[in-house]
Amino acid sequence: IMEAYHKSVLTEEVLKGLKIYPSGVYVDATYGGGGHSREILKKLNKNGKLFGFDQDPDSAINTIDDNRFELIVANFSFLTQYLKYYQINSVDGILADLGVSSHQFDQQLRGFSIRKSGRLDMRMNKTQSLDAHKVINSYDEKSLNQIFRRYGELRSAKKITQNILDSRRKNDICTTFDLIDVLKPLTPKRLKNKFLAQIFQAIRIEVNNELEVLKSLLKQSSSLLKSGGRLVCISYHSLEDRCVKHFFQNGNFDKREDKDFFGNPLKVLNRVGRLIIPSSEEIKLNPRSRSAKLRIAQKK
Repeated sequence: IMEAYHKSVLTEEVLKGLKIYPSGVYVDATYGGGGHSREILKKLNKNGKLFGFDQDPDSAINTIDDNRFELIVANFSFLTQYLKYYQINSVDGILADLGVSSHQFDQQLRGFSIRKSGRLDMRMNKTQSLDAHKVINSYDEKSLNQIFRRYGELRSAKKITQNILDSRRKNDICTTFDLIDVLKPLTPKRLKNKFLAQIFQAIRIEVNNELEVLKSLLKQSSSLLKSGGRLVCISYHSLEDRCVKHFFQNGNFDKREDKDFFGNPLKVLNRVGRLIIPSSEEIKLNPRSRSAKLRIAQKK
């Protein structure tokens, strides 16, 4: 099931980055198909423990039957609360492989993919009420504009919004292909896929509150990690990567460093090594890994 569900990215690099201590406690904050989790478990002894988090109930079909493993079907923004429930107050390492799993892209009905017609949905958590249909058909001009500019980094945000507003006055925009049709006049021929991917990314970030949730994960991780514990993040677009990069550099999401009264930096994480990207071999085997960027930090 796992391979078809989601091919794990940069597995060797993740394991090296986490610097696994055999009887440690680890968290895979984005369990998905469980590929990374299975490899982490191989490095743990009988006293080691691994918690997997995934808000998508579909991930439960890949759960690992191992008493050192616990799958928690919840968003990783609830990390600290759930770990407390299991009486865990600190951990040795946390992995976050952000973005959408291949399984979610491939499921037509979930509306994540620009290549398949499906209802405008894009919810990673299928129980929440906000979905892509609501965003596209009920958000006002200002909000849509902001989403496309901020989350899609699209220069033509105003025109995109106008086309959506004009179209939805006549009929609801119901499916992914309806939306693609509405945007046809604005879609550059040569960069069609990139343009549509940016649009879908912008809507998906809004629906799943992705950047706020990521910021919450980064802050919680810096508290949860033991001294010397590692945080490994894989991001797939510049907005996520920027969040991770600034947090590792400065301990916040701005470009400036926070300092205490005596001028010492306040951040608790230190960057480890440089940015890691997949090899050309890996990209050949798994084209979806091509935009992956891995960064590592260690708690002081």
